[in-house]
Amino acid sequence: MRRFESLSELAGCVGQDVAVSDWLRIDQAMINAFAHATGDHQWIHTDPQRAASGPFGTTVAHGFLTLSLLPHFFDTTFDIGASSMGVNYGLNRVRFMSPVPVDSRVRAQLHLLSCEPVAGDGVQLTWRVTVELEGADKPACVAESVVRRYP
Repeated sequence: MRRFESLSELAGCVGQDVAVSDWLRIDQAMINAFAHATGDHQWIHTDPQRAASGPFGTTVAHGFLTLSLLPHFFDTTFDIGASSMGVNYGLNRVRFMSPVPVDSRVRAQLHLLSCEPVAGDGVQLTWRVTVELEGADKPACVAESVVRRYP
């Protein structure tokens, strides 16, 4: 895990790749839990028998499940010593470029696009998050995530 002592130290990384997460396995239990939480029980996600003869040959993670992992990737790749709180401010752009088959692994590359001051002595960080799918030519997801961090 990469450590920054302050928000200004992190701000010095604008335009750079800041971190790469560890690989995370997406299993059927995770997919089913996400389906239960969101009410999205489409068979391509939750019915392994039917999905076996479907377009992907197996169940696949929901695109929004992949996207919902962004906080996990941020939390497990770096720490800011002088920041007590971070809040999700939204997304500017999201693309789901490859399906994530059950039992595959994903990881995230975090690239800091910008860092702007906001009220309350905080900063607004805009990140390009590329969620890689192990062994795939194209990423599973590319998102521009906006996060506010406060001292």
